[in-house]
Amino acid sequence: MHILWDFDGTLFDTYPAYTNILSQVLGDTENKQEIYEKLKISYSHAISYYNISNDQEEKIKNLKKKLPPHEIKPFNGVEAILKYANKNVIMTHKHRDGVEAILKYYGWDPYFVDIVTIDDGFPRKPDSLAYLYLHKKHKIDLVIGDRELDLLPAKELGIATCIFQSDSNVADYRLQDYSEFFNTTISLAT
Repeated sequence: MHILWDFDGTLFDTYPAYTNILSQVLGDTENKQEIYEKLKISYSHAISYYNISNDQEEKIKNLKKKLPPHEIKPFNGVEAILKYANKNVIMTHKHRDGVEAILKYYGWDPYFVDIVTIDDGFPRKPDSLAYLYLHKKHKIDLVIGDRELDLLPAKELGIATCIFQSDSNVADYRLQDYSEFFNTTISLAT
């Protein structure tokens, strides 16, 4: 099985750390649960919703760069799926250096044969160009993401999709916890 993974909220539980950063920049008057929910839609949605200025956005970016890898935790059970897959690739809007630092910290860099980041110049999701590139190169069987935005490019290309800890009408499979992966038909897909 060849799996394309989203990074934030799919491989790693980054949203709590990002919520704290936005809360710090916005001030304690904003509700952290609401910030979390806006970030889950998308980073750009949260920026727009809170009318974040260029200065504030620059501060957010600097704080994100300073996040130590140990504050970004992997989801329980995901490593077993990484080991199970024949190939794993990542498509993320994060910068490559941040992704690689986190993967290296957890010793997960050998699990991934390819990584496409915002630095590679592909349009942002839900545009399918990066997915098409990875699919042509690696023959992707399944895309796993935590937002519908992660799944739409795969659906456009006819690739099976799995939504993690969320709901989506376009998802072929749903997982609330990665321990469910081997008890579903997902692990049988090829």
